[in-house]
Amino acid sequence: MGEPVTPASFGALYERHSRDVYRFALALTGNVAQAEDLTAEAFLRVWEAGSRVEFLTVRAYLLTIVRNLYRREWRRGRWRGEMPDSVPALPVDPAVYVELERVLRGLSELPRLDREVLVLRAEGGLSYEEIAASTGLTAEAARLRAHRARKKLMEVLCGKT
Repeated sequence: MGEPVTPASFGALYERHSRDVYRFALALTGNVAQAEDLTAEAFLRVWEAGSRVEFLTVRAYLLTIVRNLYRREWRRGRWRGEMPDSVPALPVDPAVYVELERVLRGLSELPRLDREVLVLRAEGGLSYEEIAASTGLTAEAARLRAHRARKKLMEVLCGKT
């Protein structure tokens, strides 16, 4: 079992993983507010879990929490709907946000499980074995889904479909 979560260790954990968790949630939902909610809830659950969390695998744990929360809310119908025309962004480089919006739109065209596997792999950096454990697929099925989803996303982004 791990060490107890202290405010200092939780702060370090949040600093290290919050951006990845948020980006994963944003890729799943396509919505800034929903991504923020999912990120906050995932970290709250880690805080509440305390010493039951293994810090070596906490990133995979956080991404799995986000995925499961998203799926639960999606099943309830709370987050169904069209992706907004624009995703609010901080004023940095507008081209980055135009590309982000284009990729999020492309991701929204993928089947839900394909999108999840692709985002767990690309944004979450999880191994196919970790993805398999999270989704209930085999590692080989996760690899195949990620490959097909990547190919389909590229087709969508290049306008081939």
